[in-house]
Amino acid sequence: MNVGLYRGNTRTGAVDPASRGIAYGDGLFETMRVHAGGVPWWQRHWARLAAGAARLGIPLPDPGFVAAEVDRLLEGRSEGVLKLVVTRGVGARGYTPAPNADADWQLALHPLPVTEVSDGLVLRWCRIRLAHQPLLAGLKHCNRLEQVLARAEWLEADARERLADEGLLCDQEGSVISATAANLFVLRGGRWRTPALDGCGVAGICRQWAIDTLDAEQVRLAPTDVSSAEAVFLCNAVRGILPVARLDGRSWPPQPAVARARRLLAGAHPAFATEPS
Repeated sequence: MNVGLYRGNTRTGAVDPASRGIAYGDGLFETMRVHAGGVPWWQRHWARLAAGAARLGIPLPDPGFVAAEVDRLLEGRSEGVLKLVVTRGVGARGYTPAPNADADWQLALHPLPVTEVSDGLVLRWCRIRLAHQPLLAGLKHCNRLEQVLARAEWLEADARERLADEGLLCDQEGSVISATAANLFVLRGGRWRTPALDGCGVAGICRQWAIDTLDAEQVRLAPTDVSSAEAVFLCNAVRGILPVARLDGRSWPPQPAVARARRLLAGAHPAFATEPS
């Protein structure tokens, strides 16, 4: 794994132990698909990061400097996953943020995960419920403890046999929000729908592409709306669109509507152009 560490517009050699990212999860991150030595959706990711930083009041480094450092890190690398983490920097002990502190940030390049499950994803329901916090809803902030606990629910059992590839999360009111690391789309009445994320959840880059391209509606979804759907897929910016094959006792055969969505994504992001549709 290649890593670069920075404060403001300067390279540094180590993570400061007084980092508010370490102490409080006071930051944001982007996880991006690298293809042919570049990041095809870089502008989309930076726009989301900038919007989140403005909401939290975190000053971003110069975007030109960040882009140049990304190019340097990716030199000679064709494929992978690029993670950009931006935190509020350092400060004294306590919750009060230091005014005018330069942001700490880091770049890390990781190998690609396994992308394709030939017969479709197997999903399960997670027991943990996502808490409501409208001020943070939609943001990809650094506090992911709910997702960590959700994945831990089936980690030990899944080590013995394939019980699930992903888990679906509901909020405190029982509405379906997302998978642990992907957004959810269901086909009902011939129209794609995705959960509204005004109380919690992460508004993914691939999710927004799918909303715009598929004319998907953002609505409240109950678990029965998922299990009775005509088709289901998960999506994120690293793995693209992933068809769902099973959830509890419900099975879905390959669906033309999902295949069409994957073809459209292949035309919008070259990393997904060579993957099966």
